[in-house]
Amino acid sequence: MSNININEKANLIWSVADKLRGDFKQSEYGKVILPLTVLRRLDCVLEDTKQKVLAKYNELKSIMDEEVLDPFLRDESGYNFYNTSKYTFKTLLDDADNIEANLKDYINGFSKNAYEIIEKFELDAQIAKLASSDLLYIVLSEFVKPEADLHPDKVSNIEMGYIFEELVRKFSEISNETAGEHYTPREVIRLMVNLLFIEDTEILTGSDTPRTIYDPACGTGGMLTAADEYLKELNSEAKLIPFGQELNGETYAVCGSDMLIKGANANNIKHGDTLKNDMYVNVKFDYMLSNPPFGVEWKKQQKEVTKEYEKLGFEGRFGAGLPRVSDGALLFLQTLLSKMKPEGSRIAIVLNGSPLFTGDAGSGESNIRKWIIENDWLEAIIALPTNLFYNTGIATYIWVLSNKKRPYRKGKIQLINAVSMYEKMRKSLGEKRQEIPDEAIEEITRIFGDFRKNEISKIFNNNEFGYYKIVVERPLIDEEGNIVTDKKGNPKPDAKLRDTESIPLKEDIQEYFEREVKPYAKDSWIDENKTKIGYEIPFTRYFYQYTVPRQSDEVMTEIMDMETELQSILGGLFEI
Repeated sequence: MSNININEKANLIWSVADKLRGDFKQSEYGKVILPLTVLRRLDCVLEDTKQKVLAKYNELKSIMDEEVLDPFLRDESGYNFYNTSKYTFKTLLDDADNIEANLKDYINGFSKNAYEIIEKFELDAQIAKLASSDLLYIVLSEFVKPEADLHPDKVSNIEMGYIFEELVRKFSEISNETAGEHYTPREVIRLMVNLLFIEDTEILTGSDTPRTIYDPACGTGGMLTAADEYLKELNSEAKLIPFGQELNGETYAVCGSDMLIKGANANNIKHGDTLKNDMYVNVKFDYMLSNPPFGVEWKKQQKEVTKEYEKLGFEGRFGAGLPRVSDGALLFLQTLLSKMKPEGSRIAIVLNGSPLFTGDAGSGESNIRKWIIENDWLEAIIALPTNLFYNTGIATYIWVLSNKKRPYRKGKIQLINAVSMYEKMRKSLGEKRQEIPDEAIEEITRIFGDFRKNEISKIFNNNEFGYYKIVVERPLIDEEGNIVTDKKGNPKPDAKLRDTESIPLKEDIQEYFEREVKPYAKDSWIDENKTKIGYEIPFTRYFYQYTVPRQSDEVMTEIMDMETELQSILGGLFEI
């Protein structure tokens, strides 16, 4: 199925929402259409073995309890889930008068593992409202039309994942939700996956050992699915076991049902708030990738996060520090770092510009950067083009981290400026107006792998991002012009004259002070008790290119030419 056909199928399903207009608010459309799409997909997947499952169920239900019967029904189904209701989407339409009760019976017929996922949609209220509005039969009828067929023979698992993501994006857009919380552009995921795996020759060359991959804000599971898909292209023998956690119940249910259909262990996808309640405490993973929400405050999680920080320190996730409450992205990054295996893990995470430089020396953000860089975990940061994401046009960056750096990367950080490596899209999708073409993904991956300096790749020693923040004091002078001293005869500092200086870590503090400060303030001194070490990554500064201003006479000539042209145009108008 091509991208065009995927969009057509998504648009066809989305158009069912037209039937809801007037009876449902736009913000409620997704709460109806998304779960019904999932149910219809499950229905189509189970269609071929439905009768075999029912036969086995009717044969054994009187002599086996549900737990014992479960593996037999899975065998008949051919999947890790099944449905024992006599109904299907198509047969529900045979009894219009009882369609509400029969649909509930159908949902209750799913195996426990599938039902626990479906119930996160909280569909009962929507079914009741559809029925009371005389819309339930009409809407279900739309889902059984031939053109809406979601059978695996017609729509592959990968294609269905695309459709789910497009539906989530559309419904988030019309309900003014943050679509970017659920959906990362596929070309960005492909680049992240390339950066994750390029340094790992074992997984690229035929290892039979299953590897684990984790996303703490997995949304519909697009990153996990795409990682597996793209890895299979690189090495068909590679095995990835996905793990994730998702806060939003609806997107969790989409992800969980998608995992069920693919034969993955849906129990590996957890529903809950990762920051408040990490469901993978002390679990370690081989690979991790994530696109946590940009610039979203963590006030709701502040109590639990602060408690973990104060009580557990580095035994928990947040020992390095807490960022300001207005942006929790660095909390997700610390969560990933806490799950690195001692023998080595690799991480790729999308962040906005704030984590690069926000926070002065001693702040939570700076201390987190200090912890990461001094542990030598940061391999590279790649600046992406703007307008790549659906909910924001801001600058974004991929951070690549590992605790098993190659020898030539140790003590080094690579910055890659890929901001100009994009193509304009024919049609914008929200804020997304640009995309990274395949050849650019390959080029960025090659530049990362080569680990060489060029116009868009710069390599720095770790300590080049660090600095000392010193406090420079000058004496307090009384009304008679005398220096005020304390009991020990030391000059008291004048708070109004207090200043600070940032000194690169590679410099000697005293030498810098004597060279840069003393000549201009001979009576100044350093308050050594207040010296702090900070880290920042001023990415754009390293790639800034000075543009020589145009000569003033050239600008003046151009202005005069424009004035002459304007006078000519005005003269022509008056002649008319």
